[in-house]
Amino acid sequence: MWRKKGPKAPFALSIVKNTPFSCRVRRIFWRPDSLKVGRFGENQLSVIIIVSKPAPQLDWISIMRSVVLTLLTLTLVHGIANRCAADSPKPLRLIFITCSVEAKFFEPVKKGMRDASEQLGVSSEFIGTVGVDFPKQAEMVRQAVKDGYDGIALNLVHPEAFDQVVAEAIQVGVPVVGFNTDDRGTENARLSCVSPLLYEAGRHLGETVLDQIPKGSHVLMTMHDPGISSLENRLRGEQDVLKTKNIKWTVINTGTDAAEGARKITETLRQNPEIHVVMATGQADTEAAGRAIAENFSEEQANRKYWAAGFDLSPKTLELIQSGHIRCTVDQQPYVQGFYPVVQLTHYLRHGIMPSDVESGAAIIDVENVDQAIAGTKANYR
Repeated sequence: MWRKKGPKAPFALSIVKNTPFSCRVRRIFWRPDSLKVGRFGENQLSVIIIVSKPAPQLDWISIMRSVVLTLLTLTLVHGIANRCAADSPKPLRLIFITCSVEAKFFEPVKKGMRDASEQLGVSSEFIGTVGVDFPKQAEMVRQAVKDGYDGIALNLVHPEAFDQVVAEAIQVGVPVVGFNTDDRGTENARLSCVSPLLYEAGRHLGETVLDQIPKGSHVLMTMHDPGISSLENRLRGEQDVLKTKNIKWTVINTGTDAAEGARKITETLRQNPEIHVVMATGQADTEAAGRAIAENFSEEQANRKYWAAGFDLSPKTLELIQSGHIRCTVDQQPYVQGFYPVVQLTHYLRHGIMPSDVESGAAIIDVENVDQAIAGTKANYR
């Protein structure tokens, strides 16, 4: 809108607030010292004001030419802004699906998932079965596809139970990556997996404590749930190392409640007084083993007769490492198991970058480095 009001403010061009623009006003008929100010208004309009001293008769043709050029520039910039908005990354919806969804172990996984999602501007959810239910977990994958999720991260806790649903998802264009546990026993169409090498991690734990177990002795080995391939592979790795010293073992399932697991372990140790060492395979049974020894074998433990070793971190497990009831545990770094699946799925969906396997590690936590691990668990990174 052009308007004239008094000799010192003859013209103003009004533009809708917050509209990006670029313009150039040619001083065609004003003397250089007549152009005083060009500014943006602070009210509901953005205004360019040209202030001049009284001058000769104005050239209206030149003025209108400047107006047309300004409006053309505004139109071009508006079009570029719209095109940039259209080219911005599509909002993505990702979903993690696991068994034993209420296990404390998954808290760092969830934090990794949330951190990566926030950094990349995507939405992620974490769901799963209570306990171990392979058919129900597989059905959750099918439902996620029906619900329109763009990508799936799946805990592949069985070597065959998820082969079909993973293939179905990928066939309709929904990428699937694994996390925490990989399906290495059979062919699976998953694009990648972020997980530890489970058998190798079991061997690593066995080799770490082997020199502390007498040759030909009898040990207790535990799993918190049967039929989970990650636990079975760790167990097999531990056993292959123990065989080298002709060590025998008894295997029990403890459940995912550490207090109940401690009761079962205590009962087994009472029934087998020759057993002084407990080798665990997961978070719940590792904590349970340490609690059983601390609560029921304190006198014997004072002579370092009873001790445990196992996997994963919990505040109680780390406390039991400090007290010596647990000699060591293996940290599989669950934070990265939540972080990298989000990164891989997002970059695959947006840019076509293929996911690749990530080995999350098998770090030994013992009395030497337990304080650092405690700080990490308080921040939910470990």
